[in-house]
Amino acid sequence: MQVPKASDAAKARFTSVVPDDPRVVVKPMFGNLGAFVNGNMFAGLFGDRIGVRVLDESARAELAAVDGAGPFGPDERPMGGYVAVPVAWDDEPDRIAEQVSRAFEEVAAMPPKAPKTRRPPRTRS
Repeated sequence: MQVPKASDAAKARFTSVVPDDPRVVVKPMFGNLGAFVNGNMFAGLFGDRIGVRVLDESARAELAAVDGAGPFGPDERPMGGYVAVPVAWDDEPDRIAEQVSRAFEEVAAMPPKAPKTRRPPRTRS
């Protein structure tokens, strides 16, 4: 599976629509970006597409029904619970920011993600 890399313009667009909140952490993921709150991702960039996590199924279906919206992530294995905002909205950052903010609020209400426990290294005999 080839993971598309985000352009500098897409990265700038993404960071401009992420809420300015001290709980938000934006970090690189496979050449793209992800926005997290309490360890849970609420928005991401895959190639030049911005995707948001929508917890409510009816709201997810409503956003997915907008012309140009669609699955988020690789075609072979899109991320469940996420919707890619319509490409036509690339020139409407306020519409994207509204969806990203909604995703942030929903995901911020979730319990914090438990940190992964690391297994001790194996010793060779």
